[in-house]
Amino acid sequence: MDINNQKLTRSIQLLRSFSNIQKNMMRFVQKSALENGLSVPQYTIMMTIIHHKEMTQKVVGEKTFLPKSTLSQAVDGLVREGLLDRQQVEGNRREILLSLNEKGMERIKMIHLQEGGIHQIFHSVVESLTESQVEELLGTHHQITTFLETYISEQGEVQND
Repeated sequence: MDINNQKLTRSIQLLRSFSNIQKNMMRFVQKSALENGLSVPQYTIMMTIIHHKEMTQKVVGEKTFLPKSTLSQAVDGLVREGLLDRQQVEGNRREILLSLNEKGMERIKMIHLQEGGIHQIFHSVVESLTESQVEELLGTHHQITTFLETYISEQGEVQND
């Protein structure tokens, strides 16, 4: 096998590895969402907003890659359930500001502590690795993310709708 084929094989192995991790993560996300009365888009929205005090619906859509109709339906359901607050942005009637309320924060805390949920599973994964393995893995992921984001910005944004 020549060097170009070896490099291609390595990149395919890496892609498969990420694909397998993503597939297994989605199984746990679906399980966590279902067990907590949420759809996967609702779960995704809540986990996106938790890192910020509030976000516009547009920014949530950009970060989650959810289609606009899916995003709107999921937000409507979260608002109806009393987990998310929604208000118009002052001075811009078209922008909607989303924020997790106390009930939403409590639901996320419950999800994070749920036995067999993705957060507890990943906690177990981290516990099974050495500190240097975790640091190296995080560094490698950061390097890959930076490369991909730079490539996308140089090539032009890939559209999702």
